[in-house]
Order: sequence, then structure tokens, then C-alpha cells
Amino acid sequence: MAADQGPVGASSAAPVVTVAGPRVARAEEVLTPEAVSFVVGLHRAFEGRRQELLARRKTRRAEIAAAGTLDFLPGTADVRAGDWQVAEAPRALLDRRVEITGPTDRKMVINALNSGAKVWLADFEDATSPTWENVVSGQVNLIDAFEGRIDFTSPAGKAYTLKPAAELATVVVRPRGWHLDETHLLVDGEPVSGGLFDFGLYFFHNAARLIARGAEDPNSGPYFYLPKTESHLEARLWNDVFTRAQAELGIPHGTIRATVLIETITAAFEMEEILFELRDHAAGLNAGRWDYLFSIVKNFRDAGEHYILPDRNTVTMASPFMAAYTRLLVQTCHRRGAHAIGGMAAFIPSRKDPEVNAAALEKVKADKDREAAGGFDGSWVAHPDLVPVARASFDAVFGDRPNQKSSPGSPEPVTAEQLLDIAGAGGSCTRAGLHNAVQVGVRYIEAWLRGLGAVGIFNMMEDAATAEISRSQIWQWINNGVVLADTGEKATAELVRRLVAEELADLRAGLGDAAYADGRWTEAARLFEQVALAEEFVDFLTLPALPLLD
Repeated sequence: MAADQGPVGASSAAPVVTVAGPRVARAEEVLTPEAVSFVVGLHRAFEGRRQELLARRKTRRAEIAAAGTLDFLPGTADVRAGDWQVAEAPRALLDRRVEITGPTDRKMVINALNSGAKVWLADFEDATSPTWENVVSGQVNLIDAFEGRIDFTSPAGKAYTLKPAAELATVVVRPRGWHLDETHLLVDGEPVSGGLFDFGLYFFHNAARLIARGAEDPNSGPYFYLPKTESHLEARLWNDVFTRAQAELGIPHGTIRATVLIETITAAFEMEEILFELRDHAAGLNAGRWDYLFSIVKNFRDAGEHYILPDRNTVTMASPFMAAYTRLLVQTCHRRGAHAIGGMAAFIPSRKDPEVNAAALEKVKADKDREAAGGFDGSWVAHPDLVPVARASFDAVFGDRPNQKSSPGSPEPVTAEQLLDIAGAGGSCTRAGLHNAVQVGVRYIEAWLRGLGAVGIFNMMEDAATAEISRSQIWQWINNGVVLADTGEKATAELVRRLVAEELADLRAGLGDAAYADGRWTEAARLFEQVALAEEFVDFLTLPALPLLD
């Protein structure tokens, strides 16, 4: 690292705490001794359990591989049968009909808060490349936004400022998942959890500030999205983190509210249990569609033809197994008094191609109409221009109501077989789909290595989740001997390497030698091939990528 900002607060009786990141402007405002001590306390209290749960993931995956299937947990049947509700939603989270997502860079903070969406998911996870600059400056930017002192001027001279507070979106922060470390903060030489780092700094600096503003600003409160959850035991860990954090800062129990992304196939079988574990702090569940597809491939990658996912772009939310998943999510949330939040509309409108826009916006409208009609209480978009499209779909169903939690959703029960009916999606595996997976994967990873986590590719907002689908599908197709429907070729490592080489040549030709050399294309291609073609499946592409940052 370029510089060592620690040790912080070390003594003979205390752990050795080292902040070992490169210099970041205003870092001292968030990495105060008190804030770092708070994060270190969370680490010492919960790191052992985090590691146990990460090990349990591997055990669970081995069990799935052996059984070739999944089912609802027999040991928690009493929870599913019980008569209980989550805590009542605070004012700021009653109406969530449109939520916009994005990283915490300065321009995005302003645009997202001003977007007209009810909620902004301030993302330290899949939409952020976790460079030290990004994770620290993101915390600075959020504090500045809450203090009303944030502004931004583009290189072209365009100025960005916040609208009045009453017009701003409610902030819901997404910390990193349990699997990611923050390698720049070490306790006795051991990295802390990236999720605890993001949560801890944000909560320490902003919880009291948000609560104090709450009386006059109903859009205030310490609210979170929890990603990559794989079991109710992982939700229990977050609940214990919340309980400790609130007690330590003297904040009433239950002030924190969290929405859990159901973006793994194992979590889909534990929705009720996840809400139950978080019931004092639960705000809802979200249908994280892209990571959900990735999780299905990852867990059933060697379970045979039934689980082979066709071209990513042919799997819609109307596919039977995806429809079952969303139906179960709405039923579960509304039975327990929680919000059900729908999936991402990732299209990026183009101001240069009205025909492309019209066709894509019609698809977005149909998607949001389907979610609103299916009982969802809101949905995600990736671009401010999509906010009015999504809002119109939900306005048409809600009328004057802030949500539709009183609706039970579809009465049709959801079975394990329906959730696992991947073959019922139809579609096929094609060379065109393989080529697209290579293009998206290589282009996204290259941008991620340069510090960009949310990347526009082919008019779609891609993040780490969509890159994961790209590389995991390639692994699955190769290791299952898939024959491509449009060409009759077999999916092989050699074919993928050839497509990668062709993609790099096309990029060099399109960008020019100088611009190409300024990128990190060779590293990106090498990493993509590693995570797509390795004999052993890599759990997350970000794990081998992390040492390449900073």
C-alpha cells in the first residue's frame, strides 16, 4: 500500500489495529479513532461466527451436490407455521414504490437523491469496486449529503446540487456481503469483514444524526439492505450485530431496519426464517434476480441437464421457476407484514436512439406492470429516466395507498419442485449467448479493476452480479458438455479463449492503441478466463480480483 495510516489505538492490552490504505482525501473525518474502535469491536465480537458461517456455506454446497436438490427446512417448520409479524414499518419506509440503485460516488449521490425515487440504495456492494478510495470517500459523501453540503461539478462545468430535503429519496445503505474482507483494516494482522466495515462506519457516524432529523424529516433513519444472505443463521448474525451496535451507541432497539435480498437459491427456501430472525429489525425482502440466477448455477453447476441455465437474456421473470420465486416472496412478506420489493430494471436509456429507447421502455413497463399486479410493494431501477416509468406502473395499482401489503398475493402455493424447475424456463444455449457472456464479463471486470462497479454495457447497467452470471454460465456449459443450439459447436475452453482473444482485438481496434493501453484489458481477460475456465469453480470472482485493486 502507498501509506500506512495506523496503528490506531493500539496498546499492550489492546489488539494491534492497522489502517493500511493509500491516502484518501478527508479520510480522517470517517476513520476517527472512535469510529475505527467501534468497527474493531464488531470484528472481535462477530468474526468467529462469520468464519463459521462461511465454512457452513461450503458444507451446504457439498450437501446440495450430493442430493441434487433442495427443500424447505424440516427443523424450522414451527417458524413457518407460527403466528408472528415483523415490526411495523417506520414512516420513511411505508412507501417504497420506486427505488433507485447506484454507487456512492459524489455525482451519483446527488442524482439518486434528486431522482424522484422513494428510496436510494446507496451501494457499497455489487455496484461499487471496493477500492480504498471508493469505500472511504463513499462514507464522506453520505455524511456530506446528510449535512446538506454536497455538490459536484463535472469536467464539462455542469453543476449538481441537492433539491430541498422533502424531495429527496430515503437512503438505504447496502454494505458488502459476509464473504468479502476489507483488507485495508487489520486487527492483529487479520482483515475485518467488508460488511461490518461499511455498516459500522455508516452507523457510527450517521445513526444519531438521522434519528435527530427524524422529527422534521420523515426520510431519515439508519436503514440497510443485506446482500448475499444464504441462510437464516446469517440473518441471525446480522440481527445480533444490529442489537450490539444499537446498545453500544445508546440507540433504541429496533431503530435499525433491514431489507434482505433473496438472491440465493438457499435463501429462497428460508424466507420466513430470515424474516423471523430479523423480525425486530426487518423491513422486507427483495427479489435480487441477477444474483439469484448466479446462485442457481453455482449450487447446481454439476447436477445435470435439468439445471443448465439457457442464455441469460432469455430468462425472464415470467419463466416458471422465477415466477414461483417471486410469488413465494410476495406471499411470505405480506403474511408477515413486510414489504416485498421487486427486481432491477437495468436498461440505460439512450438519448441518441429513440427506437431502441421505445422498445426497451416498453419492456420495462411490462416488467413493472407485472410486479405491481403480482403484489409487489415497489421495485428497482438503475437510471433516473426509469423512475417515472416504474412509478406509473405502481401508481396505477396503489392509488392513494402507500403499498399493498394488505394483499396476500397469489393464493397458489409454491413447492420446492417449482422453485427448482430450471428446465421449465425453455430457451437454449447459443454461441451468441456465449459471445455476449464473454463481452460482458471481460468489459465489466476491466472497469471494476479501474475502480468502477456500475458499468453501462450495450445499454444495460451491469454490476458484479451480471458478471457472475456470465462467467458461471460459461463454466456450467463447458463442464456439462453443452452443444450450442445455433451453430452445433460444443462449448469448450478453447472456444471461450478464442472469443476472448477476438474481443480484445475488437476492443483494441475500436479504442485505438493508446486508449487500449490505458485500460487493464490483459489483466481483465486473464482474470475472466481464470474464473470461467478453472477446473475448480471459484465461489465469487471478486475474491481473486481483490488483490488486484489499489
